[in-house]
Amino acid sequence: MKSLLMRYVDTALPGLKRSAWRAGLGATHYELAIPGDERRALAVGWLALGLASLIGAGVFSILLVLARTPYLQHLFPVVDFFRVALIVHVDLSVLVWFLALGGVLWSINSERRLVALGWAALVLGAAGALQMSIAPFFGFGLSIMSNYVPVLDDAWFLGGLSVFGGGFFLLTVRSLAAVPRVGVRPDGAAALRFGLNAAAVSAAVALIALAWSYAALPGDLPRKGYFEVLFWGSGHVIQFTYTLFMLVAWLWLASESGARVPLTPRVAILMFSIALVSVFLTPVIYLAYEVTSGEHRRLLTWLMEFGGGLAIMPVTLAVALGIWRGDAALGARRPLRAALVSSIVLFGVGGIIGFMIQGSNVRIPAHYHGCIIGVTLALMGVVYLLLPRLGFAAPSVKLATLQPYLYGFGQLLHIGGLMWSGGYGVQRKVAGGEQVLRSAGEIAGMGLMGLGGLIAVAGGLMFVVVVLQSMWRGRGVERNDGNASS
Repeated sequence: MKSLLMRYVDTALPGLKRSAWRAGLGATHYELAIPGDERRALAVGWLALGLASLIGAGVFSILLVLARTPYLQHLFPVVDFFRVALIVHVDLSVLVWFLALGGVLWSINSERRLVALGWAALVLGAAGALQMSIAPFFGFGLSIMSNYVPVLDDAWFLGGLSVFGGGFFLLTVRSLAAVPRVGVRPDGAAALRFGLNAAAVSAAVALIALAWSYAALPGDLPRKGYFEVLFWGSGHVIQFTYTLFMLVAWLWLASESGARVPLTPRVAILMFSIALVSVFLTPVIYLAYEVTSGEHRRLLTWLMEFGGGLAIMPVTLAVALGIWRGDAALGARRPLRAALVSSIVLFGVGGIIGFMIQGSNVRIPAHYHGCIIGVTLALMGVVYLLLPRLGFAAPSVKLATLQPYLYGFGQLLHIGGLMWSGGYGVQRKVAGGEQVLRSAGEIAGMGLMGLGGLIAVAGGLMFVVVVLQSMWRGRGVERNDGNASS
């Protein structure tokens, strides 16, 4: 198909050469300059926190997958063990990992001021994450599987979560106070800066929603209902922040991997604006309905599903077209292209599954695993991109290319097993005997889930190994090729 189109361009339009087509008419190069001062050191600090959170999440995910895998599940003190492992795994692999990588991106995308506030945010974030991770060994609270932020209802865990939240608050304040200007004639870099600025705004709205829910909650709610309502609003709003991170990563990875993205900076800014504008309806929902009402829950869900998804499809199509008409990813570009493609596939699968959910079963985690892993893979690709620009050695091309495909393939099997089992009505947030796996189909589906989960864990650990190897090989040669600025 592509060769036929090239032939048509050369014969029917002789004034338009194939080289011009391959160069990408209307293509924009999206790239962020890396600061060469203390902001770069701050970005490295947040990256270290993100890696530590993935290591901790990986340990708990191994135990988590085994706790749900047929025949192996009986080796564990299943119910309580599974829930504790799930809580810590989710909070480390989603909340801490995403916001730590947000710290990386916001540190790069900032003016040279209030850096001390950024370091204070990092110290609080790291201390809170550490306390959350060791809480299961010291606390004895009830496991509450609340959406977005599951918790252990004891002083150790909740204290750590509060400290981490304080770090996130300072990070958001600094990101807004040190926001760089975009300019009236934006280029690709300015468009990415706008996307990260928009992500900081949505993060601030999420914090406002959290404080509003806390202030409005009645004191007589059961603990499970209390945490569910507490995190419902902010949990929905923070998805806009994650989505903006992913869109920024897609455009950056596409350009750096040789794609010719036919999306002008102004249109990219428009897409980021669309992804952000729905956030500003959040206070309206809070003013119109009580936080415990069904209308409050439904409107926030609708806001996330429709408002957050409007910008994704146009950017996806632009990136896909850019890959199709761009250059092949060779050498150091290969890991970036692998992460980009895997991210788009996983996020797309997760989005499609979202329209197939009926009832409360394991199709729901299949949906959000696809979307969450889509964001995670995009951020992993950004890490590979940033390593040499932050002064480290370039990652191993072979391993860094294999890792996104391995991780993505494992997650596809994991999601497929959950979808299969969901068709039999297997319930979510249960393990062991509580799963009540009666038929061969249910056992096969959850077995596939377990196999995929273990492969995905291997892919996640491979990412940590690749990045640590890059760091361990020492700081690379300082680059001065347009990717660093003061």
